[in-house]
Amino acid sequence: MKVGIDLGTTNSAVAYINANGRPEIIPNNEGERTTPSVILIENGKAIVGSVAKEAATSQIEDTIQFVKRQIGNKSFKFPISGSDHFIDAVEASAIILKKVVKDAEEALGEKITDVVITVPAYFDDAKRNATKEAGEMIGVNVLKVINEPTAAALAYYDIEKANVEQNIAIYDLGGGTFDVTIVNIHNEEIKVLATDGDSNLGGFDFDNAIFNYVADNFEKETGLDIYDDENGLQELRENAEKCKKSLTKRNKYNVPLTSQGQTVHTEITRELFNQLIESYIKRTQQIMKETINEAGLTWNDIHKVLLVGGSTRTPIISSMINNFTGIVPSKELNPDEVVALGAAVQAAFIKTDNDTSNSENIIVRDVNSHSLGVISNHGRDTMMNSIILKRNSEIPCEMSREFYTMHENQKEIMLEITEGEDEDPNYVTIIGNTTISLPEKLPIDSPIEIKISYDQNGIVHVKAKDSYHHVELGEFTIERQSNLTKQEFQQKQQELLSLEVE
Repeated sequence: MKVGIDLGTTNSAVAYINANGRPEIIPNNEGERTTPSVILIENGKAIVGSVAKEAATSQIEDTIQFVKRQIGNKSFKFPISGSDHFIDAVEASAIILKKVVKDAEEALGEKITDVVITVPAYFDDAKRNATKEAGEMIGVNVLKVINEPTAAALAYYDIEKANVEQNIAIYDLGGGTFDVTIVNIHNEEIKVLATDGDSNLGGFDFDNAIFNYVADNFEKETGLDIYDDENGLQELRENAEKCKKSLTKRNKYNVPLTSQGQTVHTEITRELFNQLIESYIKRTQQIMKETINEAGLTWNDIHKVLLVGGSTRTPIISSMINNFTGIVPSKELNPDEVVALGAAVQAAFIKTDNDTSNSENIIVRDVNSHSLGVISNHGRDTMMNSIILKRNSEIPCEMSREFYTMHENQKEIMLEITEGEDEDPNYVTIIGNTTISLPEKLPIDSPIEIKISYDQNGIVHVKAKDSYHHVELGEFTIERQSNLTKQEFQQKQQELLSLEVE
């Protein structure tokens, strides 16, 4: 059994291909079509979903939320009350995956062996690796890590639509991340033309805008600091989310806040809410502009704008897109479910050893969202980020560039692999490093070819060649600064497999 999983910041969903050959959402044990990505650690077990979310106001220190924003951040550690144990972002993601897979197995009456997991298109190498590790940690085979907008395009695709060539813009605004992707659909091919985004922009920021406004108003009215009251803070966070959701249908909402014996009601109108989130909406608009330019198209070339992610229900987003592009966004797909459905479609196309299905295979041509390069020396004391593989290259892809040894008989090269678009090393991310041993007695200025590639999961690989002797030096393991070592992974996997999750 193969399934697609949308591992979301605020909610997660699972889908499979049913007996009629159509993608279908698998409800969880509570009968819900999506599962809140919230974990409550209680009495040595992990409770995931609505129960955990409801407990967040009263058991703040035992609740993990919004972990997707921390994936790939090795410094994130969630302390477990009453013990010296910490849960990191990979473990927390694995706990959520274990819950949704377990529920799906019970609903289907069948063991799930293979999964496709979705990630934001703008996720970098560290975040993709960490997501893949989270899946492997629960003992399933991660067939592929697929971009969320690409999954949405797969859910939208069918033969009838594909008969006519279309350019589709996918505006994907979830709980914690944002992407814009331009795809071309024709015949049996979905081709991503360009993608861009912000992995720290989403509905969570909308909640925070309301949260901060109400907190400031409370302090103005009472002279009390809400940050002195942890329970009040958590209650305000819950009410800020309720306010945001209510304003999708209503014109105003009163946010109550009780703390330190004082209660204040703050009225938030839709107009005020729009003002509070204006900078975020403008940021998404700027990314839309840059992405359409990268694709080499204008909005007149776009046939449809698809909305993906629950945060696209915010009314100002549809009106902004309409005004900016001249296109009324399409609402034919459920923004909360479309990514999981598309992931299930992708899973069905990937042949496994025991797979006897005859599903048609749509060709998906995706791109990388970040340029890759290395830190190199350019003259005395001048270090520079040298880009080797440019962003929006079709993946899998591979590019190379020659560099030169700096010393006579140089023994090795310490290679720092970067992600980013700037030549200044201070404005790019060093994703990891590797040491390349060189042959003996190389003259100074000997050419060394560095080859960088993205695989189908958008994960980075590095090879090198001694061009002076025309000898391949092999592929090198990148010591990623933000991912687990093999020993750490095995230890955490053992701990997770023994952890009760419900």
